[in-house]
Amino acid sequence: MRGQPVDLTGTEYRLLYTLVRNAGQIMTHEVLLARAWGREYTDEISYLKSYIHRLRLKLEPDPHRPEYILTEHGVGYWFRPAAEE
Repeated sequence: MRGQPVDLTGTEYRLLYTLVRNAGQIMTHEVLLARAWGREYTDEISYLKSYIHRLRLKLEPDPHRPEYILTEHGVGYWFRPAAEE
């Protein structure tokens, strides 16, 4: 981030990878949970919310006003890449 490495756990990496790989597309809670934890966790939305929060703390300039990892209420999350200059 800003030219510096960011330490991510394996789960954080899988979650971020899924979001970035599908940038601009809303990824449902169920899909994100299945890809980061496994299909048996698709009802564990609290896990997902917690890890999204952790990613925002590590990656967002202002985690309380996210620019990259955005919420689609009641559906899931999506990744908006930084605007090219």
